[in-house]
Amino acid sequence: MTNHIFIKDRIKSFNTKITVGSDKSISIRSILLASQAVGVSKITNLLESDDVLNTLKTIRKLGVSYKKIKNVYNIEGYGINGFNIKKNTIIDAGNSGTLARLILGLLVKTKYKIKLIGDKSLSKRDFSRVIKPLRLFGANIKSNNNFLPIEIEGTNFLRPIQYSEDIGSAQVKSCIILSALNSPGITCINAKRSRDHTELMLKFLKYPIKIKNSSEFQAISIQGQNQFNAFNYNVPGDISSAAFFIVLTILSTKSKMIIKNVNINPSRIGIITILNKMGAAIKFKNKKIYNGEKIADIYVKSKKNLFSINCPSKLNSSAIDEFLIIFLVAAKAKGVSRFKELGEMNKKESKRLDLGIKFLKLIGIKVDRYKNNINIRGNPDLFLSDNFEMKDFLKDHRIFFLSCITALTLGGKWKINDKDSINSSFPSFLKILKNIGAKIN
Repeated sequence: MTNHIFIKDRIKSFNTKITVGSDKSISIRSILLASQAVGVSKITNLLESDDVLNTLKTIRKLGVSYKKIKNVYNIEGYGINGFNIKKNTIIDAGNSGTLARLILGLLVKTKYKIKLIGDKSLSKRDFSRVIKPLRLFGANIKSNNNFLPIEIEGTNFLRPIQYSEDIGSAQVKSCIILSALNSPGITCINAKRSRDHTELMLKFLKYPIKIKNSSEFQAISIQGQNQFNAFNYNVPGDISSAAFFIVLTILSTKSKMIIKNVNINPSRIGIITILNKMGAAIKFKNKKIYNGEKIADIYVKSKKNLFSINCPSKLNSSAIDEFLIIFLVAAKAKGVSRFKELGEMNKKESKRLDLGIKFLKLIGIKVDRYKNNINIRGNPDLFLSDNFEMKDFLKDHRIFFLSCITALTLGGKWKINDKDSINSSFPSFLKILKNIGAKIN
């Protein structure tokens, strides 16, 4: 079976409603917390992507059983530190940095050594940010110079810690929070603001966690070694998946779209703030709160006149997974868009900042780079007619999505490789595109 697609035509005008894939971050966290609950948790609308399926495989390897009945995953947990771990267990996190970093937090009290591995891309990602706090808790860790493979051996002599997380990494923060569940006493974290799904889920579960928010930081305290009961959870749509259809609509001609039931957690909607500052007219309707998370329908329509932005770096953490597609909007905007302190993009599945710049140059956009700051010189008249083949780009699902949206809005004849990468986060992506009229071969 071929692992590429062809797009030769821009998409025609559309007026439609869609539902995007379920939130990957919440899907993974709901599984991991269900594995630590007492009883059978029921999770509905779980994203069935590779990263999430690897999370299910992981808890099964750790002795937690689950069954899928219709659209509901029933996960039977045995409480905190309730894993039934065998000797010589190997966990394969695949491409998922979220799974790899968070599961380490739940293994700080393991009886036997566990080896963590991942695919080629994940094996190039630095784990020093979680290794340091895990060692402070008392876990024994061996690594390949802070890269995978990693061996972790827990201890019965865990201690609570005080830790400053000043990068704005939700994965690091969540790893520490999950480690604290197994630790006696109170663990305190002073964390730069980032997505807060783990904290919200624990509050929903009535776990003793306290959070004080300031404009840029969170002060979090967790009382360890408290059990919590099984729960029911319905996973909402993923704003990161919706982002590509938002930009598809903005850059298309005379088009409108409603994206139903999307998670609009304030720590995740930096892209909405940024695009509206650039002239888009994105609105939230039918807002509601479900288990601590804010959910809404997203209304978006085409926009002819887009403006450049001097993007405040305080928005970086809430848009870190969406900057690639934001760059495409900047490419069509009038003037020079400025983005600062984007080094965190290069800590993702690929060096996304480097590849984003390379992609913009491929389609004829001038980019000035100053370390991790970039200026994008937009061209409102940009349309493409050349042949493009996505060579020399790593197997990164968001690069694939970006290429498809570019082809469908700016034109050109495209051969886009690594189709299978969409299974990491959004398996239904191409099906939705075809349903709204995209011609994809």
